[in-house]
Amino acid sequence: MNYNEQTTIAAISTAMSNSGIGIVRMTGEDSVEIADRIYRGKKNKKLSGQMSHTIHYGYICDGDEVIDEVLVMLMRGPHTYTGEDTVEINCHGGVYVVKKVLETVIKYGARPAEPGEFTKRAFLNGKMDLSQAEAVGDLITAQNEYALKSSVSQLKGNVKEKISNIRQKIIYHTAFIETALDDPEHISVDGYGEKLKVTVDELIGDIRHLLDTCDDGRILKEGVNTVILGKPNAGKSSLMNAFLGEDRAIVTDIAGTTRDVLEEHINLQGISLNIMDTAGIRDTEDIVEKIGVDKAINYAKDADLILFVIDASSELDENDIEILKMIQGKQAIILLNKSDLDMIVTKKVIENKVNELQPVNSSETENHNPIIEVSAKEKSGIAEFEQILKDMFYDGKLTFNDEIYITNVRQKTALQEAYRSLQKVNESIEMGMPEDFYSIDLLDAYESLGSITGETIGEDLVNEIFSKFCMGK
Repeated sequence: MNYNEQTTIAAISTAMSNSGIGIVRMTGEDSVEIADRIYRGKKNKKLSGQMSHTIHYGYICDGDEVIDEVLVMLMRGPHTYTGEDTVEINCHGGVYVVKKVLETVIKYGARPAEPGEFTKRAFLNGKMDLSQAEAVGDLITAQNEYALKSSVSQLKGNVKEKISNIRQKIIYHTAFIETALDDPEHISVDGYGEKLKVTVDELIGDIRHLLDTCDDGRILKEGVNTVILGKPNAGKSSLMNAFLGEDRAIVTDIAGTTRDVLEEHINLQGISLNIMDTAGIRDTEDIVEKIGVDKAINYAKDADLILFVIDASSELDENDIEILKMIQGKQAIILLNKSDLDMIVTKKVIENKVNELQPVNSSETENHNPIIEVSAKEKSGIAEFEQILKDMFYDGKLTFNDEIYITNVRQKTALQEAYRSLQKVNESIEMGMPEDFYSIDLLDAYESLGSITGETIGEDLVNEIFSKFCMGK
């Protein structure tokens, strides 16, 4: 695939804030020629006469006006990010001077790049497949170590390789069936359905494994949706402030201070938490507070993780019991707060109460949620909480030893479509349908998987995907 609009594009590739260095990137067939018009080096050497992948000291000028002192990197295609001639101007990082350099580049022949257009050109010029291109966007927006590793893995082509292997097996069997149907005298398909089913079952298993990673992939990419629950004055807001390291939530001795959901993003042990402090759970006649309580309950239903905060210095009441019932069967950590005071509620008390609430024949009694003694005031127990959090979500659940995680909704949808198509193949085999029925659904699966890597995808969708990228990438 070759992409050539006969245009050279340019954009600022660094953040628009004052910094040591700012980079203006230019790519396209005229990029070196445009650079020659505005670059002044020692002895008036032209960049067009220099070797590829070299850096040159000089000045960017608009006629006789010197704009900035720069280092210019010259890279000739096809050995560049986009596959085209590329020039990167490293200038001083002041917002005004970087914009001025870009304006000069555009004045002398380039046009402003659209969001994601550099990576779009890399994709269309065959420098990367679509899954790798999407990984670039994920890499830029990664908010934790695990999301970063997952994006790098996908950028290296792990998803591409897995999908390509599955597609190769599908097209092999499709080609065999089509050839046999065209030449039945020489190629027999007797009993082929049974042989095909073995392969299809394997492929369904492979796709099922990829689909099983989607939830973990979302957590890696977006963070763990975490809700703090507890009765009023249990210390929910104080704990949230302790996690954040700053006073973001209002803390008073007045019950019902928190009436709405306060959302914050924190990073603990390399794990991103989208944490929500909620109104205290209790029966109330206050209309505004009741709305807050209802919100808290609804958020808890869809949460990846619930932090149940208990005031350990006072007896359990009906509000605590209701929350204990609410978190049964969910990923939750029970935090016994105010451990710096005389503790009335201990781990043993909670364990006994949970056992009482469990059905007699339930197997969940062996899988109690972790219980930690903490103190928001003394900031104790936080390290233990962080370790347990890491153990819950990553030890034995998420690994990075050659594991592939699907973090993209579009890719997940394509996998689901391929999965359904392969299931139809098995249904046709079991019903004894003619072989041409097999090939129809096999090709559908092949096409769906091809959309992940961009081999079977329309122009409109390509434009939509890259429009979400940042400018200059």
